[in-house]
Amino acid sequence: MVGNEPEERPMSRNTRRVLSRDWVVVAVLPWVVTVTVAADKTPVPADPLRPAAIATTGVPVVPPRLVERMRRYQNVRSAAFQGWSPDGQGMLVRTRFANTSQLHRVHVPGGRRQQLTFFDEPANGRFLPGDHRGALVLSMSRGGDENYQVYVLGAHETGQLRRLTDGKSRNVLGPVRSDGLFAIVHSTQRNGRDTDLFIADPHRPGEMSLLLKTTGEYWRATDWSRDGSNLLINHYVSINESYPAVLDVATGKKTLIPIPGTRPASHGTLVFAPDGQSAYITTDTNGEFRQLARVNLKTMVYEFLTEKLPWNVTDVVVEPELGMVAFTTNEDGASGLYLLVGRAYRRYELPLGLVSGLEFSPDGTQLGFTFSRPDAPADAWSMRLPDGRLTRWTHSEVGGLDEDAFVVPERIRYRTFDGRRIPAYVFRPASASKQAPAPVLIHIHGGPESQYRPRFSSLDQFYLNELGLAVVRPNVRGSAGYGKTYVRLDNGLKREDSVKDIGALLDWIATQPDLDASRVAVYGGSYGGYMVLGSLVHFSDRLKCGVDIVGIASFESFLKNTKAYRRDLRRAEYGDERKPELLKFFRRIDPVHNADKIQTSLLVAHGVNDPRVPFSEARQIVPRVRANRQTVWTIYAENEGHGFRKKANRDYVSAAVVLFLKQHLVESK
Repeated sequence: MVGNEPEERPMSRNTRRVLSRDWVVVAVLPWVVTVTVAADKTPVPADPLRPAAIATTGVPVVPPRLVERMRRYQNVRSAAFQGWSPDGQGMLVRTRFANTSQLHRVHVPGGRRQQLTFFDEPANGRFLPGDHRGALVLSMSRGGDENYQVYVLGAHETGQLRRLTDGKSRNVLGPVRSDGLFAIVHSTQRNGRDTDLFIADPHRPGEMSLLLKTTGEYWRATDWSRDGSNLLINHYVSINESYPAVLDVATGKKTLIPIPGTRPASHGTLVFAPDGQSAYITTDTNGEFRQLARVNLKTMVYEFLTEKLPWNVTDVVVEPELGMVAFTTNEDGASGLYLLVGRAYRRYELPLGLVSGLEFSPDGTQLGFTFSRPDAPADAWSMRLPDGRLTRWTHSEVGGLDEDAFVVPERIRYRTFDGRRIPAYVFRPASASKQAPAPVLIHIHGGPESQYRPRFSSLDQFYLNELGLAVVRPNVRGSAGYGKTYVRLDNGLKREDSVKDIGALLDWIATQPDLDASRVAVYGGSYGGYMVLGSLVHFSDRLKCGVDIVGIASFESFLKNTKAYRRDLRRAEYGDERKPELLKFFRRIDPVHNADKIQTSLLVAHGVNDPRVPFSEARQIVPRVRANRQTVWTIYAENEGHGFRKKANRDYVSAAVVLFLKQHLVESK
């Protein structure tokens, strides 16, 4: 058996200050609880696969045979559509050829990908409108800290990189004016807490002017009118509540767009019509789901356009010359694609999968987008209007794997403790049968106001085809996509009801003859990490192990230590820990205070620079579970934040997780 805390790989001096090889002291505010755990001195041989920036405890050397088995799955590539070239000659796509995702230009469908950015950090961006030479406006952070900076990269002939932001604060690129002369940047540079709106000139780096001061509120700009005079902005309070407005760029005056009805409403996309006199808005003010409405910005009268669609409208784009409108829907997780002309709309048939990043081509004859299926990686596509003919622009590699072996999930609904039916996607391996039931991995999404949607995961396909695991992806209460009542079901004092939904899923698994209810594991990241820990607290007798990726171990300490710019947004979902009733509730349910009930093996992986779920969450839960004499593997990366975005790190973590599941789930008795 692997020791509880073997020798860890050396880390930097700064990281060592927060890690101890021999003794662990954990502070849980507002009091201090000291947990002392003796370290196992069993040496672990050097692992050639483990990157220098990663430290581990408890993780054995990954066998070369496993590395080789995973190699093809880890080298599966994808491509994301980032927009049309301003001159109409091709597309911009985001893909990875080395360690991080970079931007590439594709001139013709199926043509080679011409790499335009070459950075150590992942780069995201778009072509600068109005610049036909091919300048790019970019966003990058360092080491996963999410303090994004905005840059302009000159056309490839010069390649000059100019930073528009201060290099220190968090800066999120907003809409860019159609002529490319100005861009909106959402920045915390004023005080590190509030996200103000600034106007940046892409041609004059470092000269940003304050447009909207947002003390105590979170406003986002969503679209710029074609004449540059107005912005559509949205005051986000929570997934259930937001307030749209029009902002006069010259005067800074906000004009709220009235919301029909008396209850708070949620708003998603806000885009101008070509004349700037009306706007298309998605809102749930008229029912359970976000419907598409056209709002006259003079009279503020709403005209609802999709009342017959019982799903959220998720993305909306407007063709600037002819006024055509394309939109997508979220239909039980999968995408529907529609074209609106006047009040009539047409649905285009697509395979099960996701459409994202819609954009009309400069000549208005095509739609570009990213399309991902559960059995094929994401690629850049276009659709010809109006006949709906699809063209695939990129052909992402699948590492030499047999694409016909990729599994498509089944959509199910299972009954939970209060009679509700919980949606889930179930992937069954070909090897599963009544005679040889498959062990099960329950993969729980984060958010919590997120949703599992059927996109491609090479790791899921490895679990299915190489380990013989079934993978279940539930959308427990609190998930987005199923109406505003459903998303509120886990708020505040109802937080553990979502954990009960996992218990009901365990009951459902027990009814499936081809699934092995005696061998089930839970996996999740961020809030999904809390769900893993909560499930282990309540159902350790029914689970073999858990994998916690950048997860929350204590809502109390998480809310205290998450970055200031997002703290109030999280309080709107989880509850305000400053209120005595909520604080008492958190201290009752937090996994750090119930860790003695976790009687299974656990893997914890976290980025040291995580600004969302601080690294201290991992450091709290690990010694408490080890105090139960349970096996705990830890993987800590000093050059990552909320997740693992660098390929070398991601490959290692994936291999370690597979090894963990093989030992503690597949081969368990």
